[in-house]
Amino acid sequence: MSSDAVLTLAPLGFLWPTLDPFLFCAHHADAYPAGDARMAPVASLAGREMGRDFSGKDGFSMYHGDVVPGFPQHPHRGFETVTIVRKGLVDHSDSLGAAARFGAGDVQWLTAGQGIVHSEMFPLVHAEQPNPTELFQIWLNLPRANKLVPPHFSMFWHDRVPVHESRDAAGRVTQVTVIAGRLAEVIPNAPPPKSWAAQPDSDVAIWTLKLAANAKWTLPPTAAVNSRVLYFFAGTELRVAGQSISGKSAVQVRADLGIELENGSDESELLLLQGKPIAEPVTQHGPFVMNSTEEIRQAFADYQRTRFGGWPWPSDGPAHARGEGRFARHPDGRIERPT
Repeated sequence: MSSDAVLTLAPLGFLWPTLDPFLFCAHHADAYPAGDARMAPVASLAGREMGRDFSGKDGFSMYHGDVVPGFPQHPHRGFETVTIVRKGLVDHSDSLGAAARFGAGDVQWLTAGQGIVHSEMFPLVHAEQPNPTELFQIWLNLPRANKLVPPHFSMFWHDRVPVHESRDAAGRVTQVTVIAGRLAEVIPNAPPPKSWAAQPDSDVAIWTLKLAANAKWTLPPTAAVNSRVLYFFAGTELRVAGQSISGKSAVQVRADLGIELENGSDESELLLLQGKPIAEPVTQHGPFVMNSTEEIRQAFADYQRTRFGGWPWPSDGPAHARGEGRFARHPDGRIERPT
Protein backbone atom coordinates (compact mmCIF):
# COMPACT_ATOMS: atom_id res chain seq x y z
CA MET A 1 0.00 0.00 0.00
CA SER A 2 1.19 3.52 -0.73
CA SER A 3 2.72 5.46 2.15
CA ASP A 4 0.21 8.21 1.23
CA ALA A 5 -2.06 6.35 3.64
CA VAL A 6 0.11 7.72 6.48
CA LEU A 7 -0.64 11.43 6.84
CA THR A 8 1.50 12.42 9.84
CA LEU A 9 3.95 10.74 12.20
CA ALA A 10 5.00 12.12 15.58
CA PRO A 11 6.86 10.72 18.61
CA LEU A 12 4.83 10.11 21.76
CA GLY A 13 5.53 12.23 24.83
CA PHE A 14 3.55 12.38 28.07
CA LEU A 15 0.52 13.99 26.40
CA TRP A 16 -0.37 12.47 23.06
CA PRO A 17 -1.47 14.60 20.09
CA THR A 18 -5.18 14.34 19.28
CA LEU A 19 -7.57 15.45 16.54
CA ASP A 20 -11.18 16.70 16.66
CA PRO A 21 -13.42 15.31 18.20
CA PHE A 22 -10.76 14.32 20.77
CA LEU A 23 -9.10 16.92 22.98
CA PHE A 24 -6.53 15.09 25.10
CA CYS A 25 -4.96 11.69 25.62
CA ALA A 26 -2.56 10.63 28.37
CA HIS A 27 -1.04 7.22 29.05
CA HIS A 28 -0.09 6.66 32.69
CA ALA A 29 2.21 3.71 33.41
CA ASP A 30 3.59 3.65 36.95
CA ALA A 31 5.55 0.95 38.77
CA TYR A 32 4.18 1.69 42.24
CA PRO A 33 5.70 -0.28 45.13
CA ALA A 34 3.75 -1.92 47.95
CA GLY A 35 1.31 0.31 49.81
CA ASP A 36 1.35 1.21 53.51
CA ALA A 37 -1.64 1.45 55.85
CA ARG A 38 -2.76 4.65 54.07
CA MET A 39 -2.34 3.01 50.63
CA ALA A 40 0.60 5.35 50.02
CA PRO A 41 3.90 4.13 48.51
CA VAL A 42 6.26 2.27 50.81
CA ALA A 43 9.19 4.24 49.43
CA SER A 44 11.03 7.47 50.03
CA LEU A 45 9.34 10.44 48.36
CA ALA A 46 12.38 12.67 48.79
CA GLY A 47 13.36 14.71 45.76
CA ARG A 48 9.84 15.02 44.41
CA GLU A 49 7.87 18.24 43.93
CA MET A 50 4.97 16.99 45.99
CA GLY A 51 1.60 18.15 44.72
CA ARG A 52 3.01 18.46 41.20
CA ASP A 53 5.09 15.31 40.78
CA PHE A 54 5.27 14.10 37.19
CA SER A 55 8.92 13.06 37.56
CA GLY A 56 8.66 9.32 37.02
CA LYS A 57 11.33 9.00 39.72
CA ASP A 58 11.96 5.35 40.68
CA GLY A 59 9.44 4.36 38.01
CA PHE A 60 6.39 6.26 39.25
CA SER A 61 4.84 9.69 39.77
CA MET A 62 2.62 10.95 42.58
CA TYR A 63 0.94 13.47 40.22
CA HIS A 64 -1.11 15.88 42.38
CA GLY A 65 -1.46 13.42 45.28
CA ASP A 66 0.52 13.88 48.47
CA VAL A 67 -0.39 10.58 50.22
CA VAL A 68 -2.17 8.35 47.69
CA PRO A 69 -0.99 9.10 44.15
CA GLY A 70 -3.47 10.53 41.67
CA PHE A 71 -5.55 13.60 40.98
CA PRO A 72 -7.44 15.15 43.93
CA GLN A 73 -10.64 17.14 43.39
CA HIS A 74 -10.76 19.24 40.22
CA PRO A 75 -13.65 20.57 38.09
CA HIS A 76 -14.66 19.84 34.49
CA ARG A 77 -17.21 21.36 32.13
CA GLY A 78 -18.05 20.92 28.47
CA PHE A 79 -16.55 17.54 27.52
CA GLU A 80 -16.22 13.87 28.52
CA THR A 81 -13.50 11.76 30.09
CA VAL A 82 -12.99 8.13 29.09
CA THR A 83 -10.71 6.33 31.55
CA ILE A 84 -9.42 2.87 30.58
CA VAL A 85 -7.66 1.17 33.49
CA ARG A 86 -5.48 -1.69 32.26
CA LYS A 87 -3.66 -2.36 35.56
CA GLY A 88 -4.22 -1.22 39.12
CA LEU A 89 -7.21 0.67 40.49
CA VAL A 90 -8.78 4.12 40.32
CA ASP A 91 -10.92 5.51 43.16
CA HIS A 92 -13.47 8.02 41.87
CA SER A 93 -15.36 10.47 44.10
CA ASP A 94 -17.40 13.44 42.88
CA SER A 95 -19.44 16.49 43.77
CA LEU A 96 -22.73 14.66 43.18
CA GLY A 97 -21.89 12.22 45.99
CA ALA A 98 -21.14 9.40 43.57
CA ALA A 99 -18.14 7.11 43.96
CA ALA A 100 -16.48 4.17 42.25
CA ARG A 101 -13.49 1.86 42.34
CA PHE A 102 -12.56 0.35 39.00
CA GLY A 103 -9.59 -1.32 37.33
CA ALA A 104 -8.27 -4.50 35.69
CA GLY A 105 -9.68 -3.59 32.27
CA ASP A 106 -12.70 -1.57 33.43
CA VAL A 107 -13.70 1.68 31.71
CA GLN A 108 -15.42 4.73 33.16
CA TRP A 109 -17.08 7.13 30.70
CA LEU A 110 -17.99 10.42 32.36
CA THR A 111 -19.98 13.22 30.76
CA ALA A 112 -18.98 16.37 32.64
CA GLY A 113 -21.57 18.46 30.83
CA GLN A 114 -22.64 21.52 32.82
CA GLY A 115 -20.10 20.80 35.51
CA ILE A 116 -18.76 18.25 37.95
CA VAL A 117 -15.90 18.09 40.43
CA HIS A 118 -14.21 14.72 40.81
CA SER A 119 -11.08 13.09 42.16
CA GLU A 120 -9.19 10.16 40.65
CA MET A 121 -6.84 8.49 43.12
CA PHE A 122 -4.67 5.40 42.61
CA PRO A 123 -4.87 3.40 45.87
CA LEU A 124 -1.97 1.03 46.48
CA VAL A 125 -4.06 -1.76 47.97
CA HIS A 126 -1.38 -4.47 48.01
CA ALA A 127 0.81 -4.31 51.12
CA GLU A 128 3.07 -7.27 50.31
CA GLN A 129 3.66 -6.81 46.59
CA PRO A 130 4.04 -4.04 44.01
CA ASN A 131 1.01 -2.11 42.68
CA PRO A 132 1.68 -1.51 38.96
CA THR A 133 -0.84 0.92 37.48
CA GLU A 134 -1.54 1.61 33.82
CA LEU A 135 -4.37 3.62 32.33
CA PHE A 136 -5.43 5.86 29.50
CA GLN A 137 -7.40 9.02 30.03
CA ILE A 138 -9.04 10.40 26.91
CA TRP A 139 -11.02 13.62 26.61
CA LEU A 140 -13.81 13.58 24.02
CA ASN A 141 -15.40 16.92 23.16
CA LEU A 142 -19.11 17.63 23.43
CA PRO A 143 -20.95 19.55 20.69
CA ARG A 144 -22.37 22.98 21.53
CA ALA A 145 -25.87 21.55 21.95
CA ASN A 146 -24.72 19.22 24.75
CA LYS A 147 -22.08 21.31 26.54
CA LEU A 148 -24.39 21.98 29.49
CA VAL A 149 -26.22 18.66 29.89
CA PRO A 150 -26.46 17.15 33.40
CA PRO A 151 -23.35 15.17 34.44
CA HIS A 152 -23.52 11.41 34.01
CA PHE A 153 -21.16 8.44 34.17
CA SER A 154 -21.32 4.90 32.86
CA MET A 155 -19.21 1.92 33.92
CA PHE A 156 -18.08 -0.67 31.39
CA TRP A 157 -16.84 -3.55 33.55
CA HIS A 158 -14.01 -5.59 32.07
CA ASP A 159 -16.02 -8.74 31.48
CA ARG A 160 -18.59 -6.73 29.49
CA VAL A 161 -16.13 -4.98 27.18
CA PRO A 162 -16.15 -6.99 23.93
CA VAL A 163 -13.02 -8.19 22.15
CA HIS A 164 -12.65 -8.89 18.44
CA GLU A 165 -10.10 -11.60 17.64
CA SER A 166 -8.78 -12.49 14.22
CA ARG A 167 -6.04 -14.70 12.82
CA ASP A 168 -3.95 -13.97 9.77
CA ALA A 169 -3.04 -16.55 7.13
CA ALA A 170 -0.24 -17.85 9.37
CA GLY A 171 -2.57 -18.14 12.37
CA ARG A 172 -1.10 -15.16 14.23
CA VAL A 173 -3.61 -13.40 16.47
CA THR A 174 -4.72 -9.78 16.63
CA GLN A 175 -7.04 -8.80 19.49
CA VAL A 176 -9.04 -5.58 19.41
CA THR A 177 -10.76 -4.42 22.60
CA VAL A 178 -13.80 -2.45 21.47
CA ILE A 179 -14.70 0.37 23.88
CA ALA A 180 -16.58 2.47 21.34
CA GLY A 181 -17.35 1.98 17.66
CA ARG A 182 -18.58 -1.26 16.15
CA LEU A 183 -15.98 -3.57 14.59
CA ALA A 184 -17.37 -6.27 12.26
CA GLU A 185 -19.87 -8.25 14.34
CA VAL A 186 -18.65 -6.83 17.66
CA ILE A 187 -21.01 -4.26 19.16
CA PRO A 188 -19.65 -2.17 22.05
CA ASN A 189 -21.45 -0.89 25.13
CA ALA A 190 -23.67 2.12 24.53
CA PRO A 191 -21.94 5.42 25.31
CA PRO A 192 -23.63 7.96 27.62
CA PRO A 193 -26.79 9.33 25.99
CA LYS A 194 -25.53 12.87 25.31
CA SER A 195 -22.07 11.86 24.11
CA TRP A 196 -20.87 12.76 20.63
CA ALA A 197 -20.26 9.00 20.34
CA ALA A 198 -24.02 8.44 20.77
CA GLN A 199 -24.74 10.32 17.53
CA PRO A 200 -25.38 7.68 14.84
CA ASP A 201 -23.07 9.31 12.25
CA SER A 202 -20.21 10.30 14.59
CA ASP A 203 -18.13 7.18 13.80
CA VAL A 204 -16.37 7.49 17.17
CA ALA A 205 -14.13 4.50 17.79
CA ILE A 206 -11.90 3.83 20.79
CA TRP A 207 -10.05 0.54 20.43
CA THR A 208 -6.94 -1.02 21.92
CA LEU A 209 -5.07 -3.46 19.68
CA LYS A 210 -2.69 -6.25 20.59
CA LEU A 211 -0.77 -7.92 17.76
CA ALA A 212 1.17 -11.13 18.27
CA ALA A 213 4.72 -11.27 16.94
CA ASN A 214 4.71 -10.94 13.12
CA ALA A 215 0.89 -10.75 13.02
CA LYS A 216 -0.85 -8.98 10.14
CA TRP A 217 -4.23 -7.24 10.37
CA THR A 218 -6.06 -4.72 8.22
CA LEU A 219 -7.85 -1.81 9.84
CA PRO A 220 -11.11 -1.50 7.87
CA PRO A 221 -11.91 1.76 6.07
CA THR A 222 -14.49 4.27 7.25
CA ALA A 223 -15.79 7.64 6.01
CA ALA A 224 -13.13 9.94 4.54
CA VAL A 225 -14.23 12.85 6.74
CA ASN A 226 -13.24 11.05 9.93
CA SER A 227 -10.02 11.67 11.83
CA ARG A 228 -8.09 8.49 12.64
CA VAL A 229 -4.92 8.17 14.73
CA LEU A 230 -3.05 5.04 15.79
CA TYR A 231 -0.84 5.32 18.87
CA PHE A 232 1.93 2.71 18.80
CA PHE A 233 2.88 2.58 22.48
CA ALA A 234 4.28 -0.93 23.08
CA GLY A 235 6.51 -2.99 20.81
CA THR A 236 9.70 -2.52 18.84
CA GLU A 237 8.69 -2.27 15.19
CA LEU A 238 5.49 -2.03 13.17
CA ARG A 239 4.72 -1.46 9.51
CA VAL A 240 1.70 0.77 8.91
CA ALA A 241 0.47 0.76 5.31
CA GLY A 242 3.98 -0.31 4.28
CA GLN A 243 5.77 2.38 6.29
CA SER A 244 8.15 1.18 8.98
CA ILE A 245 7.53 2.67 12.43
CA SER A 246 10.07 2.18 15.21
CA GLY A 247 9.69 3.80 18.60
CA LYS A 248 6.54 5.03 20.28
CA SER A 249 4.61 7.08 17.73
CA ALA A 250 1.31 8.73 16.88
CA VAL A 251 0.40 7.76 13.32
CA GLN A 252 -2.40 9.67 11.61
CA VAL A 253 -3.79 7.61 8.72
CA ARG A 254 -6.37 8.13 6.01
CA ALA A 255 -9.74 6.99 7.24
CA ASP A 256 -11.13 5.90 3.87
CA LEU A 257 -8.45 3.27 3.24
CA GLY A 258 -7.97 -0.16 4.70
CA ILE A 259 -4.72 0.17 6.65
CA GLU A 260 -2.53 -2.92 6.76
CA LEU A 261 -0.66 -3.42 10.01
CA GLU A 262 2.32 -5.77 9.95
CA ASN A 263 3.94 -6.38 13.30
CA GLY A 264 7.61 -6.98 14.02
CA SER A 265 9.14 -9.78 16.04
CA ASP A 266 7.76 -8.64 19.44
CA GLU A 267 4.17 -8.32 20.60
CA SER A 268 2.86 -4.81 19.92
CA GLU A 269 0.02 -2.72 21.31
CA LEU A 270 -1.78 0.30 19.92
CA LEU A 271 -4.61 2.63 20.83
CA LEU A 272 -6.93 3.86 18.07
CA LEU A 273 -8.94 7.09 18.32
CA GLN A 274 -11.30 7.82 15.46
CA GLY A 275 -14.28 10.07 14.89
CA LYS A 276 -16.12 12.55 12.75
CA PRO A 277 -14.93 16.04 13.69
CA ILE A 278 -17.44 18.17 15.60
CA ALA A 279 -16.04 21.13 13.63
CA GLU A 280 -17.02 23.83 16.13
CA PRO A 281 -14.81 26.47 17.76
CA VAL A 282 -12.88 25.13 20.77
CA THR A 283 -11.90 27.45 23.61
CA GLN A 284 -10.15 25.70 26.47
CA HIS A 285 -8.89 27.00 29.78
CA GLY A 286 -7.58 24.24 32.00
CA PRO A 287 -10.45 21.90 32.90
CA PHE A 288 -13.15 23.82 30.97
CA VAL A 289 -13.75 23.36 27.23
CA MET A 290 -16.37 25.58 25.60
CA ASN A 291 -16.98 27.34 22.28
CA SER A 292 -16.06 30.91 23.25
CA THR A 293 -14.07 32.97 25.73
CA GLU A 294 -17.30 34.34 27.21
CA GLU A 295 -18.49 30.79 27.93
CA ILE A 296 -15.18 30.06 29.66
CA ARG A 297 -15.65 33.16 31.84
CA GLN A 298 -19.15 31.94 32.68
CA ALA A 299 -17.79 28.49 33.57
CA PHE A 300 -15.37 30.04 36.08
CA ALA A 301 -18.13 32.24 37.50
CA ASP A 302 -20.51 29.28 37.86
CA TYR A 303 -17.82 27.17 39.51
CA GLN A 304 -16.92 29.92 41.98
CA ARG A 305 -20.60 30.40 42.81
CA THR A 306 -21.80 26.79 43.03
CA ARG A 307 -18.67 24.61 43.19
CA PHE A 308 -20.71 22.38 40.86
CA GLY A 309 -22.54 20.95 43.86
CA GLY A 310 -19.81 21.26 46.49
CA TRP A 311 -17.45 18.61 47.84
CA PRO A 312 -19.08 16.11 50.24
CA TRP A 313 -15.87 14.18 51.02
CA PRO A 314 -13.54 14.45 54.04
CA SER A 315 -10.42 15.15 51.96
CA ASP A 316 -9.56 16.48 48.53
CA GLY A 317 -8.28 13.08 47.43
CA PRO A 318 -10.32 10.40 49.18
CA ALA A 319 -9.50 6.73 48.74
CA HIS A 320 -11.99 3.98 49.50
CA ALA A 321 -11.36 1.25 52.08
CA ARG A 322 -8.46 -1.06 51.24
CA GLY A 323 -10.69 -4.15 51.24
CA GLU A 324 -13.41 -2.59 49.09
CA GLY A 325 -13.93 -4.37 45.78
CA ARG A 326 -14.72 -2.78 42.43
CA PHE A 327 -18.03 -0.94 42.52
CA ALA A 328 -19.90 2.15 41.37
CA ARG A 329 -22.37 4.16 43.43
CA HIS A 330 -24.32 6.56 41.24
CA PRO A 331 -25.79 9.91 42.33
CA ASP A 332 -29.23 8.30 42.77
CA GLY A 333 -27.76 5.79 45.24
CA ARG A 334 -27.85 2.87 42.82
CA ILE A 335 -24.88 0.52 43.35
CA GLU A 336 -23.45 -1.73 40.69
CA ARG A 337 -20.58 -4.19 40.77
CA PRO A 338 -18.90 -6.35 38.15
CA THR A 339 -20.22 -9.89 37.90
